[in-house]
Amino acid sequence: MAAKLSASPPIVAVNNASMRFNQVEALKNISFQVPAGSIFGLVGSDGAGKSTLLRLVATMIKPSQGEIYVDGFNTVAERRKVKKVIGYMPQRFGLYQDLTVEENMEFFMDIFNIPRSERKKRKEKYLGFSNLLPFTDRLAGNLSGGMKQKLGLACVLAHEPKVLILDEPTNGVDPVSRREFWEILESMKKEGMTILVSTAYLDEGEICDHLALMHQSIILETAKPQTMRGKSASLEEAIIEKIKEVDKEIAHDTFQL
Repeated sequence: MAAKLSASPPIVAVNNASMRFNQVEALKNISFQVPAGSIFGLVGSDGAGKSTLLRLVATMIKPSQGEIYVDGFNTVAERRKVKKVIGYMPQRFGLYQDLTVEENMEFFMDIFNIPRSERKKRKEKYLGFSNLLPFTDRLAGNLSGGMKQKLGLACVLAHEPKVLILDEPTNGVDPVSRREFWEILESMKKEGMTILVSTAYLDEGEICDHLALMHQSIILETAKPQTMRGKSASLEEAIIEKIKEVDKEIAHDTFQL
């Protein structure tokens, strides 16, 4: 189900996007819009297609059909322009374990061609946000899981993208680090950044401005968290009920066949 969430032009627009891998349809006719300066969350069951969808938006793969626009640029025809305005952090972000925190930051700033005059300021800002300034000389391989994720985020933020794309960034991270991670995201939102994030934790979904519920390669609903929750006791309860209802309908249709 598609939904227009804002009267202002969306910074991300996905129009009838589908993705097939051989005979498997990983995404089916996906459409949604992300308002600029918002946190837009993707939630749903494992294997629903969340990671594939984020890879499409991040220009890592091309849709089998449909179009995707980021900041007005087509992700296929204008891929290079899109890459300049996005920051993408996949589930397995490529930190260099044998480099220190500061060396990892320097490496990614080299990739992003950050001017030398800007580097000190950005390192202090983003490592400061991540509470990693006291650990700049520590090897990335010796960091905790939560600290690695925050370092990955700092590296992605180094070129100050307009749109931040995160694939389950807090998966397997301790509760304190999860909270700190989301505090960073909320700070980035206040600075005008748009964040498109998938999460396996539905309490994180409550923090988002808008949610898309995915299941079996489609979007079931796009709404604000409180709207999606409805009269249920929690967002988790509401989402589980919606997924159960869809599965029941699919089972019924299959039986009728």
